[in-house]
Parts: sequence; C-alpha cells; structure tokens
Amino acid sequence: MSRTKVSQEAPTTLKRGLKSRHIMMISLGGTIGTGLLLASGNSIAQAGPGGALLAYGLIGIMVFFLMTSLGEMAAYMPVSGSFSTYATKFIDPALGFALGWNYWYNWAITIAAEIAAVSIVMKYWFPDTASWIWSVSFLAIIFLLNYLSVKSFGESEYWFAFIKVATIVIFLIVSILMIFGILGGKAPVGFTNFFAGDGPFHGGFFATLGIFLAAGFSFQGTELIGITAGETKDPGKSIPKAVKQIFWRILLFYILAILAIGLLIPYTDSRLINDGETVTTSPFTLVFENAGIAFAASIMNAVVLTAILSAGNSGLYASSRMLWDLAMEGKAPKIFKNLNRRGVPFAALIATVIVASLSFLTSIFGEQVYIWLLSASGMCGFIAWLGIAASHYRFRKALIAQGKNLDEVLPYKSRFFPFGPLFAFILCALVVFGQSYFAFEDGQFSWYELLVSYIGLPIFFLLWFGYKIKNKTKMVKLTEADVEPTKNLYTEE
Repeated sequence: MSRTKVSQEAPTTLKRGLKSRHIMMISLGGTIGTGLLLASGNSIAQAGPGGALLAYGLIGIMVFFLMTSLGEMAAYMPVSGSFSTYATKFIDPALGFALGWNYWYNWAITIAAEIAAVSIVMKYWFPDTASWIWSVSFLAIIFLLNYLSVKSFGESEYWFAFIKVATIVIFLIVSILMIFGILGGKAPVGFTNFFAGDGPFHGGFFATLGIFLAAGFSFQGTELIGITAGETKDPGKSIPKAVKQIFWRILLFYILAILAIGLLIPYTDSRLINDGETVTTSPFTLVFENAGIAFAASIMNAVVLTAILSAGNSGLYASSRMLWDLAMEGKAPKIFKNLNRRGVPFAALIATVIVASLSFLTSIFGEQVYIWLLSASGMCGFIAWLGIAASHYRFRKALIAQGKNLDEVLPYKSRFFPFGPLFAFILCALVVFGQSYFAFEDGQFSWYELLVSYIGLPIFFLLWFGYKIKNKTKMVKLTEADVEPTKNLYTEE
C-alpha cells in the first residue's frame, strides 16, 4: 500500500532530529548490554575462551555483513519502518507485515524484561526498598525521554552509550596492563589461563554451539541503526559513517574483551558461572577487583544500570517507530499514526508501554506465562535478521533488473554483495535451527524445551500467511518493485 503524502508543515510527520554524533554513538554502544557485561563470563566458562572467541567472532562477522546490507538500504531509503518496509517493497507485503509486528512485539516484551532487571540491579544498593518503585521509576524515565522529542532520545542514548564505551575502553587498558604484569602486582600471565584445563576449547562442538545462541542474543539491537535512519539528519552520509564503524566496534567490544577475560581469568574459575544477573560475578568486576580498583562491583553495577536504561530507551523508541510505520502503511490501526506537536508517535508509544507493563505483571502473577512470552520474543531478533538479509538480496537484484546504475544511485554500497547477505542468511538460519540444541541436552529429548525454543516461529508464520491469505498478496516482481526512495514523510528539525 502506498503512503499518503503530507506537506512539510503537517503535524503528521516525524522529524529528522538525530544528528550524526547521535547515530555514531548509538551504533558504537548499541550492542553493549548485559550479554557482554554479565553473561560473557558464563559463555567462557561453558565453552572455554577459544570456544567463546570462535562463537562471538563468527556471529560478529554475520552481524557485520547484515549491517552493511541494512546500511545500503537505509542510506538509500531512510524510513522508520526499515526492514519491514523493505520486505514489503522488495519481497512480499505479507512478509513486511509479519516482520513489522514481530519486531514490535520483540521490543515490547524486551522492555518488560528490562523493567524486571532494573529492580534486581537497584537491590544491590537498596536491598530493603520495594522492587516496584524502581520498576515504575525506570518506565517513567524511558517514557519521558521518548515522549519529549526525538532529540531527547538521541541525547540520552548518546550519553548512555558514552558511559558504556568508556567502560570497555578502560577495561581493555587495565587488562593490557595486567596481562603484561604492570598492574595488579602479579607476573605477566601470558597464555597460561587461556590453555588451562582442556582449553582453549572446552565442552566440544555442542558447547560452542550453545554459545552461538548466546552471542546472537548479545548482538541483537544492532539493527536499530535502520530504524533511526528515518529521523536522522542527512542519512545518506550519517548512516554509511556509522556502518563503517561496526567492524571496529565488534572487534573492540567483543573480541578483544573476551580475549582479555580469557587471558586473565581461567575458564575453570567458578565465579564466572552465574545467572547473568549478579554483578559481583561479572568478569569485568572480577578483573577490576584483581587490578586493585576499589568499589569495582559498585562501578560495574552503575554501568549495568546504564546498559539496562539504554536497552529500554532504545526498545521503546524502535517499537513505537515500527508501530507508527505499520499504521502509515495500513497494517496497524490508524490511531497509531498520531504524533504529538514535537513529531513523536505518542499513541504508539503509549500502546507499547501498556503492553510492556502488562507483560511485566505476568512475571509477578503468572511466571510461566512470562517465560513463554520471553521465549516467543527470543526468536524475533533472528527472524528480523533473516528479513534484512533477504530484503537486501532482492533490493540489489531489483535495482539491477530495473537498469539502475548502482554507483550513481546508492549513497553507500555494500562491497560484500552477494556473499554478505547470503552468508548472513545461512548462518543466521543455522543459529535459529540450533535453538533445538537445548531440547537434546544430556542425551534426553524434551518436548517442553523444543516448544519453548520455537514458539516464536509459528506466531511469525501465522502473521505472515494470515495476512497473505486475507489480502491475497503475491511475491513482488523484481522489475515492478518500488525502488524509489520514500519522500514527504519526514521533516527536517
């Protein structure tokens, strides 16, 4: 369905209020969350430093290819619907519908998880304070940051990301000094810890496969750069700059950090095994404590709190923009088109907050329901990545089929086509099917684990084929695909 054109002064347009520095910092800090700060130690304990490096390295390469694919489309066609819009234009409107609702649901449930997580983090400092106070405060903060304007979102994310990036950089400097025996009062460690026990690869193939899944979840959120493109000033320049930084971000934040942890802490250290919620057993905390830095746990708790606020803030932004875009395309109720006077989709924002709050309440009154909701959302990020890879492949083919000169029309051109999107699609599909690994752990088959792992897939296919049957949509022909950039939906701020 084509979009309705609006005038530059109309109150129904989003505003391009995100500056280049916002996009750069959001792209740099977008993947730094509890997956790296807390759960990375658990990954090393399960598969050894070598297994963790291999898993995070391959997933990092896959994500890099995905983001170059998304960057090419976002720089050419910067819309808040991102891969949902691209799938609609280049593959099938039904697929675009399913991807959009799938992504909105993913973030709405993720926000609920962050609401629960923030109360756990605050318990570290205030163990006797009621959890609901922190949960409500957290939700109010991220709502206000999103409701005020896109600038307030961008500025808050800039500083959240800055704190996380600074922490990783300081961690790496401290780690290097400790590795060479300059800090910590010990002799240079070399590769002693790296090859401890049966390292560097511990637990064999299946242990590493399990880390692939954990690594994939850690990297989810990188696709946010595509959502921000719709409200970015001069996206043709800002998006390519951010995409080019992704390789160094993956190398610096994940590969070097995990290598440093593997060199400084043997994977056999029982303190690395944790539930992903305990800051005192975060590998970052352990390294800082070994370096003699006072209040290391409190410092890391503050950084983890920042990461949770950032994740919730970004999630509310991404989900509200996706819901707005779905409404603009006639795939969601018209009420979600409504914007406040600052160009923020407040109806979509409020709806997302309500769903996230209801989901959070299930964690209190119906824990089993909450587990199923989280399980259903767990697959959503991988589905979105598959959609990005497929959309880019068809996008490039459509440009060629319609005789476009790629060097002239593309502000940013991925150098890895067609290998990049094909590699990313295949590896991402393998990770998705690898979800069933948990159902076969310990040599015993578990129907429950299988259902928990794959509950998100039938929901996605129900959305896809339900819309397809109802609206009788067909595969878009390459020669007929709408490859013209969408205009008049956004105004400069």
